Amino acid sequence: MHHAEEFLLFVLAAIGVVILVRWFSERTGLPAAAILALVGIGYAYLPGPNIVINPDLILTFLLPPLLYNAALDSSLIDIRRNMRTVISLSVGLVIATSLLVGAGFSLWVTGATLAAGVALGAAVAPPDPVAALAVGRKAGLPSNLVTLIQGEGLLNDATALTILTVAVGAARGENFTFTNAVGVFVLSAAGGVVAGYLVARLVRLLRPMRTDPLTANALSLATPFAAYLLAERVHVSGVLAVVVAGLIIGHDAPRYATGASRLQTSAVWRLIDFLLEGVVFLLIGIQLPAVLAELSRYETSTIAIALIITLGVVLLLRPLWLMITQLLPRSMHSRLGEDPADDQGDRREQALTARESTAMSWAGTRGVISLAAVFTLPAGFPDRELLHFCAFVVVLVTLIGQGLTFGPLVRRLGLRANRADEARERNQARSASVQAALDRLEEIQLQQHDHVEDHAIANMKQQLETRLQRYRRRLDLLEKAESDQVPESPQYEAALMVRRAVIDAQREELLRWRDAGSLNDEGLRVLERELDHEEHLLPQRRSS
Repeated sequence: MHHAEEFLLFVLAAIGVVILVRWFSERTGLPAAAILALVGIGYAYLPGPNIVINPDLILTFLLPPLLYNAALDSSLIDIRRNMRTVISLSVGLVIATSLLVGAGFSLWVTGATLAAGVALGAAVAPPDPVAALAVGRKAGLPSNLVTLIQGEGLLNDATALTILTVAVGAARGENFTFTNAVGVFVLSAAGGVVAGYLVARLVRLLRPMRTDPLTANALSLATPFAAYLLAERVHVSGVLAVVVAGLIIGHDAPRYATGASRLQTSAVWRLIDFLLEGVVFLLIGIQLPAVLAELSRYETSTIAIALIITLGVVLLLRPLWLMITQLLPRSMHSRLGEDPADDQGDRREQALTARESTAMSWAGTRGVISLAAVFTLPAGFPDRELLHFCAFVVVLVTLIGQGLTFGPLVRRLGLRANRADEARERNQARSASVQAALDRLEEIQLQQHDHVEDHAIANMKQQLETRLQRYRRRLDLLEKAESDQVPESPQYEAALMVRRAVIDAQREELLRWRDAGSLNDEGLRVLERELDHEEHLLPQRRSS
């Protein structure tokens, strides 16, 4: 009982720290991930219990929901459009990083083997996009770079874990050849894709059960674990299965999920993602004392050489890789990313500019997957303790160093999304959807119906026409915009202010009715939910 209470106290304290750090991050602009890692280091040296990362728990319970939610929020179409660069970063760069770290260890680290170096390289190769995306979005990172960071982060873990498995097998003296390694990689990746596709198909077949928001939430929460377990049971990539399932289900959600289910599921996943990410970055910092305690048998020179090799490859290979691959003729790339149905050249993948490549070079923050991967190395693995330390330092250097400087770098490079173009595209889509609704009303009007239905059709038509006129006025304003920022309309801002004031007044009156006993709490909750949905449609208030 005493241990249970201590654990509960730790969990509550961790949640409190995550909330405080988010509050501090929102007001200072500093990345929450880096701050949480530093807080974790500080906590690790305080008296009291510490938590050592259990890699199996991380890979089984934390990684699937984090990857699944990231996949749900990603665009399958955009990732496919940029597939050449995504595959280059998530497969080619991970393999190159693993081999170069392995070669460096075998050549210059005393007593180290190629297999040990490749295992370390595989562990530190995959960036964790959470910190980079959080900072980049605040800085207004263009959508094409957001897609690349998302796509790379979704697929590189599977590559890294497969290489790590091959390296561990080679170190144990198992039958290892280049052909076997390629075969293991291809089988693991293909099997992961199939497993993820099967789970996504099963979720689609369960569509009749997803009309109820609570049932839809339960299915959504179970999906990443089902995909991961199915793949791991047949010894293929569980990580890739989770990602593929998430991408397909996220792509299908607008077609198969109800509006109420989407709203509730989205809110649940945002909360889970917020808490899990916060706890993960805290855990990274807390591992420092345990990692340092393992280094007593190594000479300082050996540790220094190992760190120089690992950090050098991680920090220098990425910009070099981006520069070389972007300079290659486009015909030398795989054509997986090209959409044959898309006749507009500007909708196809474009080569990155020098500024974009610079930003992508610095978007390589490492995270908990690197620590979890290197901690899976079995007892007796060559130089296991040294590999733990090198991976931990890489995570800290990139998470804190790159995390704190990525936002200023993006702003210094002058990279920002074209907000006017984004607003224009959305308003065009809104106008098209309202026009489709008006066309449907015309079809209904041609059918036989009574006077009451005539009146309902006329009212709805008037509302839609008013909305269409508003969208077209907004489009006219956007077409005249001379910058890439959304122009402010005094009429639009005034309308928002009035709508918020009206909603606040309604909410206050309902509370007065409840407090006076004229409205019961159940009725209040129903009416409040109506106002909440109306308020949710309004743009978020600007933070002061």
